[in-house]
Amino acid sequence: MNKSFFLSTVLMLLLGGCSTRGTKVYSHYEEQRSYSNGTGNRSATMDRKTYSHPTMKPYVVRGIKYYPTVVNVGDEFSGIASWYGPDFHGKLTSNGETYNMHDMTAAHKTLPMNTIVRVTNKSNGLVTIVRVNDRGPFVATRIIDLSNAAAHKIKMVEKGTAPVKIEVLGFEIKGKTTISQQKDLKAVPQETQVANYAIQIGSFSSFEGALSVQEKHDGLDGYTTIIKDIQTVDSRIFKVWLSGFKSEKEARDYKSTSIFQNSFIVRDN
Repeated sequence: MNKSFFLSTVLMLLLGGCSTRGTKVYSHYEEQRSYSNGTGNRSATMDRKTYSHPTMKPYVVRGIKYYPTVVNVGDEFSGIASWYGPDFHGKLTSNGETYNMHDMTAAHKTLPMNTIVRVTNKSNGLVTIVRVNDRGPFVATRIIDLSNAAAHKIKMVEKGTAPVKIEVLGFEIKGKTTISQQKDLKAVPQETQVANYAIQIGSFSSFEGALSVQEKHDGLDGYTTIIKDIQTVDSRIFKVWLSGFKSEKEARDYKSTSIFQNSFIVRDN
């Protein structure tokens, strides 16, 4: 066998993965599973380890570079959903899990792995809740690839695609039962939701700089730090917010007596 042909074949196999109706989905990370099927505990904030996890690194598919993005509970997105099923049942997802078309999971190009989202079919109002465990769909007009089971929940299997709204509900960690039904929304602990006001304590062009400040000040005086990933026309900015203030007055009072007197107050909508 020609050596160059052999190397090309190996490269094609390494870049292969699941797909959306014939479109390949990039599965470039081989990692050990951090939890087992059916377990997990939803959190209102991302674990700091998630920020620097290998699946948060930029990656390239078909010449397009994708940037996995830090998100917060309450963030919303709209677009076209598709689904994938039997052809990829039993194959590895981008985070190393085995794809099960009967699980309530989904593929997304940039959301962190284990993000829990509510997907609403705008055509009929039906809702499903899924956990992101794969990358894709790599079609410009599509925003999320649902598992076969999730697609059935919102009755989009026959058409293949549907206009949807995606809402970030939380993030799974080890512990309790995986969210899989709409009634589980009632279990979201209100006290863990991000408050309305924060103090911006840093702004960086590199994620590493933002992460350093986030880790240094997280938990300071009972407040928490979050990283806001902002994509502008020309660049990408990582802003660090000290959050947990229940009112603008509380934020101003704290700012006036803290080491962040030169920082400014922001509204976290």
